[in-house]
Amino acid sequence: MSVKTLPTYGFLFLMLTLFVSCIGTSSQTAKRDVTRPPFAADSAYAHIATQLSFGPRIPGSDAHADCVDFIVQKMTAYGASVDVEQGYMTDYAGEKQQVRNIVARFGDLNAKHRLLLCTHYDSRPWSDQDDEAYRYVGVPAANDGASGVGVFLEIARQLQLKPSAKNIDMVFFDCEDMGTPAFIDNNDRPDTWCLGSQLWAQKQERKGLYDWGILLDMVGAPGATFYKEYYSVQQASNYVDLIWSNAASLGYDKIFSSKPGAPILDDHIYVHKGLGIPCVDIIHTLPQGGFPAWWHTQEDNMMQVDRATLQAVGEVVMSVL
Repeated sequence: MSVKTLPTYGFLFLMLTLFVSCIGTSSQTAKRDVTRPPFAADSAYAHIATQLSFGPRIPGSDAHADCVDFIVQKMTAYGASVDVEQGYMTDYAGEKQQVRNIVARFGDLNAKHRLLLCTHYDSRPWSDQDDEAYRYVGVPAANDGASGVGVFLEIARQLQLKPSAKNIDMVFFDCEDMGTPAFIDNNDRPDTWCLGSQLWAQKQERKGLYDWGILLDMVGAPGATFYKEYYSVQQASNYVDLIWSNAASLGYDKIFSSKPGAPILDDHIYVHKGLGIPCVDIIHTLPQGGFPAWWHTQEDNMMQVDRATLQAVGEVVMSVL
């Protein structure tokens, strides 16, 4: 038996086919390569640690005032135009509560079609999900407050290095966690939560200024999963799909789960209710609903912050910008 050789034209055809095939394979591989948006989790982590160094940022406390100064100083240094908007809202006890919302603006300040990025920076005054001994002790609030601030401060730093084509406002809401304590013997009234966003949304001159928004809440925990929060899907389904699609393209589809999430009373409700802004809440919940065991306890400390989760959230938000 002899080995047959290909005619010259056959050999050339084979080589050309292999060459084209290799080019096609390389091209397909290149398409699968993802350019990761710039974001430094170490920076966000350090900003969270700084906030906790002040102590619980309970409205009216020195720690709260120190945190306001810290956020204003950082956002100003990163090139934002910053205002602290003050007012009063009625809390669960019927008392007037001072609210200090921090508004930092990037881009053309007179332009419409802005993107809203928001979070809250205050700490819950009561560890009402903890042992009774800690009932009246403020929550450290590493995740439930400081994590969103840390992510946005790092994003602001990146915007200074390379400005976005979008006009962006970052709003740090106050008094989000002033809702009726769990140990009070009356019904929890929804409007006692999210006082800062309620106040911010009263300014009707903001109506029509924003195309849509992203709210971050509890975005730093180890092993966190972000489900498609119910109200976000109801009011901003196309933007939910955009964010979760970007997350999947970045390889974060396990962190940003495609499964539906529970309805959460959060600042995005009042942003939409007051001004009609579609807003997506990126928030860590349990699969069956509810929150992790550290929620509103003394365990919400730096042990509940993971750089890998911060990196995922930071990259996904940056991918929108």
